[in-house]
Amino acid sequence: MCTCIDFKTKDTYFGRNLDLEYHFNEKVVVTPRNYEFTLKNGKAFKTKYAMIGMAMISENYPLYAEAANEEGLAIAGLYFPGSARYSNVNNNKLSLAPFELIPYFLGLYKSVIELRKDLVNLNIIDIPYNSDLPLTDLHWMISDGKECIVVEQTYDGLKIYDNPVGVLTNNPSFDYQLTNLNNYSNLTPYYQNSKFSKNVELKQYGQGMGAIGLPGDNSPVSRFVRACFNKLNSDCNDDEVSSVTQFFHILDVVSMVKGVTVTSEGKNDITIYSCCMNITKGIYYYKTYNNSQITAINLIDELKNRNQLTIFDLVENQQIKYEL
Repeated sequence: MCTCIDFKTKDTYFGRNLDLEYHFNEKVVVTPRNYEFTLKNGKAFKTKYAMIGMAMISENYPLYAEAANEEGLAIAGLYFPGSARYSNVNNNKLSLAPFELIPYFLGLYKSVIELRKDLVNLNIIDIPYNSDLPLTDLHWMISDGKECIVVEQTYDGLKIYDNPVGVLTNNPSFDYQLTNLNNYSNLTPYYQNSKFSKNVELKQYGQGMGAIGLPGDNSPVSRFVRACFNKLNSDCNDDEVSSVTQFFHILDVVSMVKGVTVTSEGKNDITIYSCCMNITKGIYYYKTYNNSQITAINLIDELKNRNQLTIFDLVENQQIKYEL
């Protein structure tokens, strides 16, 4: 399970909670310009643009969960269990395996509008990275600060949705999630006079009662509604520290606490990390379940122009400032 949001103040921010019951040897990874990827369709390409994000490395191949490139285009893949449907290679289409979408699109494109013309020809193929890494059912949120879209390939074919709320979780499909928001159109962050009846006087006895009915469970549908309500009603200054702080507060509203969401195998589904990327400036921020201090990595020119991947181990030990 996961939650992804985009967020705009003076700059544009993009990031997610990655909720999982295990770690996948995740690292912050920078892929430089002119880095070659070999695709499962038999072709290869070299990146025009450098990118930074969270990935697992296998044989110098970054398997990104999310990333942003130096031009300000960002993509995140989120779990879409039972709904994603992948196909065979079609030489008349842009055939990419699920794990290839992020490096391919971020390596070669700089905006959603540029991406759209080739997305309609996309064919997501059913070929795993290798026999030890089977495919994961995914859908994707893509944003550049001007447009936000969702890409899903289901039994009904490829779907490209405009995303006016800048939020994505998991199942069901994105069109359902948007329609379901209508069920919560009465919610408000403001004080409301009683509408219960003209015949009885009712008063609010605390703040926040205008949002009674906002779902609090950890299901994908509820997290979608909760993330939308908090993001779209957010009040934030436009400086960097305020923006990053607010972004993580919004993600905290839909984070997974150990022991609260247990899988059918008896494992704890937790937010193993949360990230926020300033895609305007190229800064990757993250915190982990065990370390709530925010760590930042800048996509500087030196990293963009290296001839190899740059890999940063996560800072996992809790950082506490002791006054005494």
